[in-house]
Amino acid sequence: MKKYIVNTFLFSLLLFLHSKSYAADVLVEAESFADKGGWILDQQFMDQMGSPYLNAHGMGVPVKDASTTVLFPETGTYHVYVRTFNWTSPWHNGEGAGKFKLEIAGKKLPAALGVSGNQWEWQYAGSANIKNKETSVALHDLTGFNGRCDAIYFTTEKGKMPPAEQAELELFRKKLLNIPVTPNETETFDFVVVGGGIAGMCAAATASRQGCKVALVNDRPVLGGNNSSEIRVHLGGSIELEQNKGLGRMIREFGHSKEGNAQPAEVYEDKKKDEFIANEKNVSLFANYRAIAVDMDGDKISSVVIKHIENGNEIRLKAPFFSDCTGDGTIGYLAGADYKMGRESRSEFGEELAPEVADKMTMGSSVQWYSKDTGKKTGFPQFKYGVVFNEGNCEKVTMGEWKWETGMNLDQIKDFERIRDYGLMVVYSNWSFLKNELKDNAKYRDRSLDWVACFAGKRESRRLLGDYILKQDDIDKNVFHEDASFSASWSIDLHFPDPVNSERFPGAEFKAATKHIKIYPYAAPYRCLYSRNVDNLFMAGRNISVTHVALGTVRVMRTTGMMGEVVGMAASLCKKYNSTPRKIYQHHLDELKKMMQEGAGKTDGIPDNQRFNEQNFLKAPRALKQD
Repeated sequence: MKKYIVNTFLFSLLLFLHSKSYAADVLVEAESFADKGGWILDQQFMDQMGSPYLNAHGMGVPVKDASTTVLFPETGTYHVYVRTFNWTSPWHNGEGAGKFKLEIAGKKLPAALGVSGNQWEWQYAGSANIKNKETSVALHDLTGFNGRCDAIYFTTEKGKMPPAEQAELELFRKKLLNIPVTPNETETFDFVVVGGGIAGMCAAATASRQGCKVALVNDRPVLGGNNSSEIRVHLGGSIELEQNKGLGRMIREFGHSKEGNAQPAEVYEDKKKDEFIANEKNVSLFANYRAIAVDMDGDKISSVVIKHIENGNEIRLKAPFFSDCTGDGTIGYLAGADYKMGRESRSEFGEELAPEVADKMTMGSSVQWYSKDTGKKTGFPQFKYGVVFNEGNCEKVTMGEWKWETGMNLDQIKDFERIRDYGLMVVYSNWSFLKNELKDNAKYRDRSLDWVACFAGKRESRRLLGDYILKQDDIDKNVFHEDASFSASWSIDLHFPDPVNSERFPGAEFKAATKHIKIYPYAAPYRCLYSRNVDNLFMAGRNISVTHVALGTVRVMRTTGMMGEVVGMAASLCKKYNSTPRKIYQHHLDELKKMMQEGAGKTDGIPDNQRFNEQNFLKAPRALKQD
């Protein structure tokens, strides 16, 4: 009898352990949904929160459901967890604005998601009885106010939650999604350009035209960065200037023919940019891929790992040379490149426009928007989540462009989601007041929000350091450099918190001001375009080797496009001579100069009627000093 009892106990224990070991688990990444409905795929904060996610960006109108079909290993009861974030929590203690529910096989689970907590976390959505191994799953938005979903986890084991820590969660994701820990796929190129903004496009196309096999990595479905229809900033700066008049002609091949910020999507001519890169036979475009890691060989990058923002597929790209055109200096940072962030002190580089004491302030990021007249009275939901508008502090406007700028006193890398979210917060809060509470609101009764950017336009973050750091003195004196490359013509345009907005919202500004200090066009050194301590890394864009003050004049996009041309030319010389960026300066500068004078742009069939020369500079070689 005793033996029978023991055997029964052992048998029960084995059954228990078996059930624990083989609990059915299913992980569904929201970004992989087959039909995203009205939800937007948002990858801007992968480096901070670990993944892309879906964002219900409806500007106050609930968006169409996102849906997909999930294959379950077995039927039965599953406990469901959703990774989400109550994005209004930094400013509001109550229920958040981004409410949504999960729908399984046509039935909504009871829990309201995205309205509690104060960080990215797994929230329990409820249990579901899965009757068919192939079952529909949908995200049902309830507000249109940017509810967000990263992933959904189904498990038959009650209480079993995925890890919260980012590194553990990454391994957990790969295990459940059957993604190798390290990429199985490797591709080899002559030159890898990371970042598909104007600088990256020009770098890739120029190297391609010089015979290089080029990979261009862009983490969005559209090219152009801040100049795309997603962010809507026009091209600034002038092209085809002395000393190297050939530089910039390339931009005529894809640049927009109309100007203006926060304009309708068609103004930014995304298709023209797509065709420009598609016509470069030596360029392989990795659209929707984000660079997430680098492999080093001593002081050189040997490869970059890129990850698809929808399916999680990872590829290793090998090359002898790389260019960081990410804006944030991401590749340089991952490779251990020297960099600066924030404002230098006045004494460090002798800059009159720098503050006396160094600080972490940067220029901010803009969430632009505009409304439209519908011809009839329209409503807008009450939106009150911690930022209070009234008759005295509201912004009585029907659109907001570059001046709607946030995050100057925050970290534009680590705090970027909060910075973007605050941009959304003030747009919605102000518009809600104008529509619902402003006493004399006849101007707004028939208007509705027509477009609010979901992707913030960033101006400044990391600046990678090269063999030369461009500073105010170079600009003021139009200093001659033997390695003069691209010419900058934009004014010294340094944004700072708008004083009136600061008075109304102390410490929580959302508007910027600037003083345009006109300059004489000057040619910046080639030595600003490669890293001083990562031997095979170029950079082009707002992350080049400049001080905060000097960034104010080089950061506009026609100018960054010319940087890209120079980098593409130098990369082709690196291939030709099996050299390094620094040695091109030391041993092959004359050849690079000749290439820059000729330019890489086409000369036939390119329209001359595009307004590409904004006269925002002086005619005499002296800069104006600040008032």
